[in-house]
Amino acid sequence: MPYLTGTAAGGSRTAVRAGLGVPGCAHPLLAPAEWNALTRPGTPLHWTVLDVADGPGVRPDPRCLEAAGRLRNAGVRVLGRLDLLRGTRSRGELIADAHRYLEWYQVDGFLLDRCPASRAGLPETRRTITSLRVLRADAHLVLGHGTPPYPGYAEYAEQLVTFDGPWSDYRFSQTAEWTADHPPERFCHLVHGVPRGHLDEALRVARWQGAATIWFTDRTDHGGRRAPWEGLPGYWDDIVSLVGTGVSE
Repeated sequence: MPYLTGTAAGGSRTAVRAGLGVPGCAHPLLAPAEWNALTRPGTPLHWTVLDVADGPGVRPDPRCLEAAGRLRNAGVRVLGRLDLLRGTRSRGELIADAHRYLEWYQVDGFLLDRCPASRAGLPETRRTITSLRVLRADAHLVLGHGTPPYPGYAEYAEQLVTFDGPWSDYRFSQTAEWTADHPPERFCHLVHGVPRGHLDEALRVARWQGAATIWFTDRTDHGGRRAPWEGLPGYWDDIVSLVGTGVSE
């Protein structure tokens, strides 16, 4: 069973109300029903990622602008996806993409996907984050490590993705002890291949490990690295209901 090796002083991680972080549906032209579903009143969304064409694309896309606008009008934070390629992508390219996202789609922040997790990768990531704050001081930044990173990353972003992978790994995963020193609102878990029969269990794992933003789907990674995130889970109504009301222990 997953567990923490430490607990925050005076707090309980099982008392947290979760919300959904959508790592990016397919283009609105291909998935209009999915984008419409995200604007449904009462859906417990923390944020939704806009990934136009592995980034902001080369020119403004009116359908993506419309979809992002509907989400913001519904009170949903919209994030642009920046792929850091584990620290191998130049800061200039990343800032240029961020500028396009802001100019063309008025995003509220960024998911720094495939963010480095090592101590050695922190200085350059910090410089990138500093540049993003210059573009928009109040940007909501989510670092997509996919695994618990070196603790210093927590000083520079609103949230960290500390798990990104399949249910077969997640159900037996452990999270780093240092995460217990931070509130659950700082952490996100993205899990694919979760069967409907294990959805309640997956939500409890997130609560026990202290992640308040989650995305669980029964889709798998067959067909590409981002394939699980291109559509809503088959149990969309169920997860909206469960997350919106909380999961009893």
